[in-house]
Amino acid sequence: MILSFWHSCIFPAIYVWRNLQIRVMSSDSFDGEWTGRIIRKFGFVKVRGSSSRGAVRGLLGMRKEVEQNSTVAFTIDGPRGPRYVAKPGPVLLARATGAPMVAFHIAVENVWTLNTWDKVMIPKPFSRALLRISRQIMVPANADDAERERFHEELQAALDRVREFAEANVKQVRSTKFQPPLD
Repeated sequence: MILSFWHSCIFPAIYVWRNLQIRVMSSDSFDGEWTGRIIRKFGFVKVRGSSSRGAVRGLLGMRKEVEQNSTVAFTIDGPRGPRYVAKPGPVLLARATGAPMVAFHIAVENVWTLNTWDKVMIPKPFSRALLRISRQIMVPANADDAERERFHEELQAALDRVREFAEANVKQVRSTKFQPPLD
């Protein structure tokens, strides 16, 4: 599948999806290399490219990974924004591969927010979080440009819905205490 999420929740996403060998597009820039090293330590696989540099190479690399039955993920408004505006890469990849698109957002109750374009969230210890996942969005291989644009709008709407729901409901998350199994 093709996962899409906002750049602001990259740190919670790294934790939630760790050790699943998800493929993530990351640029060759200084920031991209730094991020690539971190994500590899958490069990992700870096695919070189970004929407601003090496986009074609990145999409071809992601296509190869999807065709080998790997899950891929896009920080959909990265690497430089604008914040909460989806780029078209996942729609193009879904049309080329037949893989479903899925949007998600992780809201965290207590965070440090960086003063960056994306307002990256760093969860504070013992914070509650809520992960919201959209339904699958399928893009037909024969989708023309107008249909592709409609699917792009549908992905944008799904990203907005999961973010709004997660952020509105994160305070209702109940913590659960670990119960060891009984013998």
